[in-house]
Amino acid sequence: MTGTELHQVNKGLHRFSLLVAGATFFLIIAGALVTSNDAGLATEDWPLSNGQFFPEMVGNLFWEHGHRMVATSVGLLTIGLVVFLFWKEPRRWVRRLGVFALFMVIAQGLLGGLTVKLMLPLAVSTAHATLAQIFFCTTVALAVFTSKSWMSQQVTLEEKGPLPVRYVCIATTTTIFLQLILGATLRHSATWDKHLPTELLMAHIAGAIAVTIVLASAAIMILRRHGSEAFLSRPAVIALALLTVQLMLGVAAYLTRLASPNDPQPLQPMVAITVAHVACGALVFATTIVLTLRTFKVLRASDPAFDLATSAQRV
Repeated sequence: MTGTELHQVNKGLHRFSLLVAGATFFLIIAGALVTSNDAGLATEDWPLSNGQFFPEMVGNLFWEHGHRMVATSVGLLTIGLVVFLFWKEPRRWVRRLGVFALFMVIAQGLLGGLTVKLMLPLAVSTAHATLAQIFFCTTVALAVFTSKSWMSQQVTLEEKGPLPVRYVCIATTTTIFLQLILGATLRHSATWDKHLPTELLMAHIAGAIAVTIVLASAAIMILRRHGSEAFLSRPAVIALALLTVQLMLGVAAYLTRLASPNDPQPLQPMVAITVAHVACGALVFATTIVLTLRTFKVLRASDPAFDLATSAQRV
């Protein structure tokens, strides 16, 4: 295979990876619409809806069955991506990541069915929402690993300062993930006609403060140390911008949620802002994943065990 052919193959695979990541992001939005519209038990059947593959899409069944249709499409796309990876991707570890994504989307589907069969238990619903975020970031990682920019970058930068920015990025990603779990638990802990639990709400607010501190620290470190490297500075700036939007959406979601127990049904302002908050949270997480992966790619590692750049060259 020539260099030109390899570039074309990677370009096609990258585009398909982007398609899967985009479809997964849409699936997260569809899932948030189900929760915000209190449509999780629009039908007690699974995987059928009211005993049909294509029921009449009316009322809350539009959100619930629509979510299932989107999930099915994402599952099929993931299968296609795995086939594409084994057909054209020479790096074994990338193919294995694709298989991991396939296992996760299967587990996600089973958890979705379990939430319906068990009548939306909090633990299962939270696990379902959390796994959706992990799966989304896995598809984003696959898009990163198959991109031309990842292929062309080499380890060229030395870490500056006593604290490696790569480890700060890991701490940031971990903090955001924990905050997403808190957010999912809070979102599923009360329907629109009930007030949110005070303890969970305060924990989520504290988590937002923690995320702001660590993400801002990571971004500022990168901009100060490696501001001229667009490969690192671009996702850092995007992450900061998304974090700003996310904080504003969080405040707006809380304010609209305050009045919802007095509403006869979930109203559109509350639904739209809450869904936007969930979607933006996923984007913050995904962008931070990209930033973390890129720091491991281009910054010279002092500990070979954490050198992603070395493993990235293996086939």
